[in-house]
Amino acid sequence: MNNLLLILIAILIPPLAMFLHDGLSGRFWISLILTIIFYVPGLVYTMVMILKE
Repeated sequence: MNNLLLILIAILIPPLAMFLHDGLSGRFWISLILTIIFYVPGLVYTMVMILKE
């Protein structure tokens, strides 16, 4: 998928962007938990994982 689209989705819903990027994996669950606890850590984690690859 296009990284720009994933970044825009990550700004709105970080776990959804991680799911689209990596599928239903451990990274998705980490992103979901971080987003539930507090939005910013989930956003940062998702952005780092998307931009790393």
